[in-house]
Formats: sequence, structure tokens, C-alpha cells
Amino acid sequence: MFDYETIRLIWWVFIGVVAVAFAVTEGFDFGIGALLPFVGKTDLERRVVINTVGATWEGNQVWLILLGGAVFAIWPPVYATLFSGLYVAMLLVLFALFFRPVGFDYRSKLENPQWRNAWDWGLFVGGAVPPLLLGVLVGNLIVGLPFHLDADLRAFYTGSFWSLLNPFALLCGFIGLATATFHGAIFLQWRTENAIRQRARRAVGLIGPALLAALALALGWVLLGMERPEIIVLPATDGPSNPLAKTVALAAGGWLKHFLAHPWMLAAPALGFGGLGAAYVLGKADSPAAAFLGSALGIGGALSTVGLGLFPFLLISSTDPRSSLTVWDASSSHTTLLLAFWITVVFLPIVLLYTRWVYRVIWGAVTEKQVMQDTHTLY
Repeated sequence: MFDYETIRLIWWVFIGVVAVAFAVTEGFDFGIGALLPFVGKTDLERRVVINTVGATWEGNQVWLILLGGAVFAIWPPVYATLFSGLYVAMLLVLFALFFRPVGFDYRSKLENPQWRNAWDWGLFVGGAVPPLLLGVLVGNLIVGLPFHLDADLRAFYTGSFWSLLNPFALLCGFIGLATATFHGAIFLQWRTENAIRQRARRAVGLIGPALLAALALALGWVLLGMERPEIIVLPATDGPSNPLAKTVALAAGGWLKHFLAHPWMLAAPALGFGGLGAAYVLGKADSPAAAFLGSALGIGGALSTVGLGLFPFLLISSTDPRSSLTVWDASSSHTTLLLAFWITVVFLPIVLLYTRWVYRVIWGAVTEKQVMQDTHTLY
């Protein structure tokens, strides 16, 4: 039904949508964990904060598993290069995520204040560290990773964990953490009342300007201060995957030229800044439902800006541009892409309908009275 070139492009779009879904849904989970010790002043208030995501955090985290599985199935060289070269960073993300299930499930097992406070800070680590490190990862995807392919297409990563912590990547790490806490604060403002709602509203007012300023700095840095690979010779895009069959050179000002050559792409950064700016204004005005929509659109716009800016590249090599992996030369076979496509067409709508039903059932403000009444069934 779809030729090889088309199905590769379809999967690029689909995995981009999954990345946005993960950032929007798991983003407010991470943000609420990072804000937990600061917006909840008493044990009861912290239980209210935790239970705003208590029924959905596990389901939201599945988007991360789906994203990793999709990359593994669709772009095996990308998966192999990322998870072997960035092994330490990925383990740190995984270890931070370990705090979440045990923190949620064990925090309320004992009434000891020290026990509960310790798990609150565990949930803080599980909420703050992953978006920080994932932001660093996005920054390095833009800058490029030090890897090369040999004649047998084996990837060799020549960097270290510390080399990932370059200035631009750290700025992106701050953006990742700020985006999650901003998004989480708006969600918390939407689903709580009284003092917690007001603290969340103040958090929106504090984080919003810093996030927008950091995004503007990162965008200017990329467009004006970074070289971008440019494909000079590209084999047929419907042919077999062979990254070394192309010729690539670095181009000064290439990022800006790339967007100016396709003006419609400018809609993505406009949506990013417009959505997050509107979310800040609406959050300050105590309209959290509209603010959450703006925040979700802003996150989608920001991630779309990264994806469109990189296209057709998936991984840029900073040491051997020719080894950079693209949509056209890093994919699985045509048969694999088609089989995965039809599996997705059948099962993804079922997952989305179930998710929509869950949120409809549990929706509403979480109150201290509700937590006290259901003290043995809620976190």
C-alpha cells in the first residue's frame, strides 16, 4: 500500500507524535513530582498533590516505553548508537525513575513523618532528574554526538558522559526541567483547591518567564551560532538502509537557512512560544484549563521545532558528518515498517479510547476531604 519512502516518512511523523504525547502527559507527572516538596506544606497537602496523578502516572509512563520500543523496531541503528553510547546517562534516567513506583506505593504505608518526607524527596528526584537529563539529550541531538560508523556499519561512540554536559546541552536540560515544572504547576492549579492551587499559580508566574527566556536563548543560539550538516549527495530514498552511501558537509548558518528554505516550518516555533506564552498569561489569570491547553500546544510546538530542524537527520555525528543517521538510511526493512504500521493502526485507537475513558472517570478536583475519606484507598 505504501512505498518504502512514504512509510519511512509516516513513521517519522508517528514517532514524533508519540514523543509529543510522552512530553505532554508524562511532563505534568514529572513536574508535580518536582514541585511536591514545595507546594505541599503538610502531609495531607502532599497527599492531595500526589493523588492528582495517582490514578494515571503509570499509564502516562507507558508512552516512554512505546517511544523506546518504536525507535528499536523502526530505526535500529539509532537505538543501538544512543543506548550504547549514552549508557551511563540512560541508566541515570532509569535509576531516577525507580523512585516513582516505590515512592507512590510505599510513602503512605507508615505514618512516620521522617519516612514520608524521605519518600517525598524520592519522588522529587524521580520527577526532576528525568526531564533534566532528557533535555540534555535533546541538546546533544542538536549539537551532534561523537560517533562514527565503520565499513560494516558498526557504531563507535568516542565521547564520554561528561562531554554530554556541554553549555548548550545544559541549557536544554534547564529547559526540560522548567517545561515539566511549568506544565505540572498548571495541571496542579487545575486539579486542586485553596492553598495548593494558589501556590501552583505562583509557581506558574515564577517559572514561565524563565522558561520563555531560556527557549529564546536556545533558539537564537541554534539559528545563529551553530553549523548544520547538509546532505550533498543522497542515494534514492526508497533504497536499502546504508548511512555511508551519502555525502555530508557542515554548513555555517545551516539551521537558519533550513527554516527559511521551508517557511511553513516557522509555524512550529511560533506555536511553541505562543502556546507557552498564552499558558503563562492564562495561568496567572487563574484559568488553568485554557492554560493547560496552551502549555500542551507549546510543548508540541517546541518539540516539532526540534524535529523539523533536524529533518531528515535523526542522529548527527559531530566527528564524522557522513555517519549521521537519517530517516532514509537508518530504518528497518520495508516489510517490518508495514507490519508495525498495521499493528499500530489496530491497537493504538484502543489505547487512546481507554486512556480517554480513564481520565473521564477520575476527573475533578482532588480535595483534602476526599483524601481523608478515602485514606486507605488513595496514596
